[in-house]
Amino acid sequence: MTRMAYVLALVPLLLAAPAAMAADAKQMEANKKVVIDFYDKAINKKDFDAAKVHFGPKYIQHNPRAADGPEGLRAFIGFLKSKFPQYQSTFKRVFADGDYVIVHVHNIPEPGHRGRAIIDIFRLENGKIVEHWDVAQDIPEKALNNNGMF
Repeated sequence: MTRMAYVLALVPLLLAAPAAMAADAKQMEANKKVVIDFYDKAINKKDFDAAKVHFGPKYIQHNPRAADGPEGLRAFIGFLKSKFPQYQSTFKRVFADGDYVIVHVHNIPEPGHRGRAIIDIFRLENGKIVEHWDVAQDIPEKALNNNGMF
């Protein structure tokens, strides 16, 4: 095949790339909105019924203290309602990469508490949450630097 044939074969791919990238960016923004809405309804409002609409047909939970499936979330929300009714999280950062959305939040379990820095990772399929990981770190009274946790 000649060079010209190679170039001609690549032209349609190069022309299609921006449209595909725009579609991906649009989907990632939509995924971020799903996760933000889910998180607000589940964690801040503690409304399981409003949050569960964002679950896909399966929900895989990687937090060892939570059960798989919607019932694991229902139990966690029940725990929050009974033990920490004022539990709130504020979004500091929200990232999307393909089907993954990562949120960095400042969680305050009750007024007067310094709180925790939490990173939650969600995987979505067809605009629905199907998998979750998280890590959390208490905010110390004193730090060895002045950078802050957020």
